Amino acid sequence: MQTPAIKLNNSALQHLPTEVVVPNYDRTKVTQGIVHVGVGGFHRSHEAYYTDAYMNETGDLSWGICGVGLREADRKMQTLLVTQDYLYTLIVRHPDGNIENRVIGSLSDFLLGCDDPTAVINKMASSETKIVSLTITEGGYNFNPATGEFDFTNPDVIHDLANPSAPRLVFGYLIAALQLRRKNGLAPFTIQSCDNVQHNGDVAKKMLIAYATAVDGELAQWIESKVAFPNAMVDRITPATTAADIDYLQTNIGIDDQWPVTCEPFHQWIIEDKFTLARPQWEQVGAQFVDDVTPYENMKIRLLNAGHSVLGILGSLHGFLTIDESVQDPLFVKFLRHFMDTEVTPILPAVAGINLDEYKDTLLARFANPNIKDGLVRICSENTAKLSTFLLPTMVDNLANKGRIQCATLVLAAWCYYSDKQVDQQGKPLNISDAMAVEVHQAASQTSQRPLALLELNSIFTTLTSHTEFVAAYEKQVMAFYAKPDVKQHMQTILSSVA
Repeated sequence: MQTPAIKLNNSALQHLPTEVVVPNYDRTKVTQGIVHVGVGGFHRSHEAYYTDAYMNETGDLSWGICGVGLREADRKMQTLLVTQDYLYTLIVRHPDGNIENRVIGSLSDFLLGCDDPTAVINKMASSETKIVSLTITEGGYNFNPATGEFDFTNPDVIHDLANPSAPRLVFGYLIAALQLRRKNGLAPFTIQSCDNVQHNGDVAKKMLIAYATAVDGELAQWIESKVAFPNAMVDRITPATTAADIDYLQTNIGIDDQWPVTCEPFHQWIIEDKFTLARPQWEQVGAQFVDDVTPYENMKIRLLNAGHSVLGILGSLHGFLTIDESVQDPLFVKFLRHFMDTEVTPILPAVAGINLDEYKDTLLARFANPNIKDGLVRICSENTAKLSTFLLPTMVDNLANKGRIQCATLVLAAWCYYSDKQVDQQGKPLNISDAMAVEVHQAASQTSQRPLALLELNSIFTTLTSHTEFVAAYEKQVMAFYAKPDVKQHMQTILSSVA
């Protein structure tokens, strides 16, 4: 009879198998210097991992993390983590099949804003809190992708302006907490974005000040002059947790963990060293602090994140399910590398200490990791925001510099078909999760009658439709795609045209 798995919690730590790395610090002595909004898989494989490693390495226990969820959808995560004393297992899967298992102890509380917004506001406003960090996804910054301005038409924003003590969005919480700190004579916390948004700190600052101006002009000026918003580049491929991950820990390791996290061994965090108050010395465990993160984030967003979208949209239509499955196909690898080499690399500025060819080789190797089953459903979630952030800026730069846009235009044509038909080439339904799914579908569904219908979504395409070269290329690609929605044929056509 198999020995029952040990339920993961504080009391279990001393009984886990010796090959499992566990916190070497006294969790009862940890204080919470960080409040983090958006406790998903990526936060737990990245910032929480770095912070756990830092506390293990240094014994500085003033940087525990209080997680925050704002919506009812966050309740499951909170409930499970409470039963596990906020512990979880990080399953690091190497390409050669080697697996490292590490219990992360840096998370030590979890508040739900939808239950008690005052508790969240007070926690952010506490003198103990030095940093409020964010993983709220690209769409969480609430900006119009065409104008880059804050979207005051969002119903949640309208609600929050009318109900400042019970906000729904992160901006309402941040403003309420900063108002309270200012009233109490406390210096403001640093707001640290950990999202895949170019100049993420600058975007967070611009959106928050726009919201603050509508609430209290003097507070907006105080935020402008006093609050630090360091830009950062974050990187670690972290697929959604599956039942197989939970079963692996129970069966092979003897740990009963109801929400572990799987990730690749590679991790990177490059941060501008601009903090309002103290910060952890994350550089002691591999983070890199720089004066300007721009070249690093340009490189990552336009190669890795855009590369994910290329594989995600084209691969989903072809019938692939995961990233590694897509890059096992030589044509997909050749097309992706062609996109990287001819459409992205020419418009990237030099990156100190980085060989771009080696970086691209590393990306392809990471994508091919057969033990990281990164689902294309996850990759394609919020396609509208991701394409606007990861792909369209590269196209705009190429159009301004007479560069190539063929690969990116095919991806947009394929996205139109994907959003219209919502099935792959075999007729299997696609799982579409996108804040603008309805608007995009309505526009895309008119393509057969009006090939440029999708481009009429001005909030997405305003900066592109002024370029007649793009409009003509898109019309040609989308008409060809609708005539014969064969992903591989269209990829091969583009590759053959430059052979």
